[in-house]
Amino acid sequence: MLLQVLLLAVQIKRDSQGRLIRVWTVGAVSPFERAGAHGISHIRDTWNHYFALQNTSRENEELKRENGELKLQITRLQSKAGEADRLAALLKFRQTNVDVPMVSARVIGGSADSASQTIYLDRGERDGIRRNMGVITPDGVVGKVIESYKDTAQVLLLTDKDSGVGAMLVESRVQKPVGGTGEPFLVLKYVSNEDNSVNPGDRIVTSGMDRIFPRDLPVGSIADIKPGNTFKQIRVRPAANLERLEEVFVLLSMKPLEMKQESAAPDSPASPAAAPSASATNPAAPEKP
Repeated sequence: MLLQVLLLAVQIKRDSQGRLIRVWTVGAVSPFERAGAHGISHIRDTWNHYFALQNTSRENEELKRENGELKLQITRLQSKAGEADRLAALLKFRQTNVDVPMVSARVIGGSADSASQTIYLDRGERDGIRRNMGVITPDGVVGKVIESYKDTAQVLLLTDKDSGVGAMLVESRVQKPVGGTGEPFLVLKYVSNEDNSVNPGDRIVTSGMDRIFPRDLPVGSIADIKPGNTFKQIRVRPAANLERLEEVFVLLSMKPLEMKQESAAPDSPASPAAAPSASATNPAAPEKP
């Protein structure tokens, strides 16, 4: 009977689909073909995506590495550009004061004690640096040398609580000392509560009375004023950036310097050009021991 059915299927033809046996065969095999084709396609896609993801991950790592290298290069270039700007400013300042004995030095270290505001320079006794010599930048006063060794020197910054400088107000020419507190700001001392000649924003320069710094070097500007018991509490913002020192000048004499225009009082009768310091007119004056 099975054979007879098969023979009939072979003999019977359908108009559009051919013999009946072919229709049965195609109908029986098609589901398996579809399932196999779908499975193989899924496996192929998974395989291709796996390797593609591997390549993408590798390329991503390479891009991250190249990005990191480029960032380091940019940082180095920015550092070199900043150093070039600083050196250009130092060179211009040195050329402006070519007749003033001074030594340029690089900051090579700082104090490990948080209670002491000191730095170390790469110049020392071999370069003529001695104790109590003034240290400045083109922006203003930095501090003074407290120890000088063969090839290095230790500088006490103006912000140290044991530091100070003879100073005066540019506008009124009133002389008052400025000292450090161990903090980023300085203090202007001994200004009476009744004294109304001091105002926020007033500029302060050296007076030359401490026999360390010549007159009219920028010290800072008044940040704020508060009344005290007897004297006003006056905070002063330093003219030099004492928290980012890299190169400085050590003054080998008390000869007046020409500083930036904004640090000098143009209408002041005691400007460096009009009234040289007492030590400048008397080169033999002894330095502070």
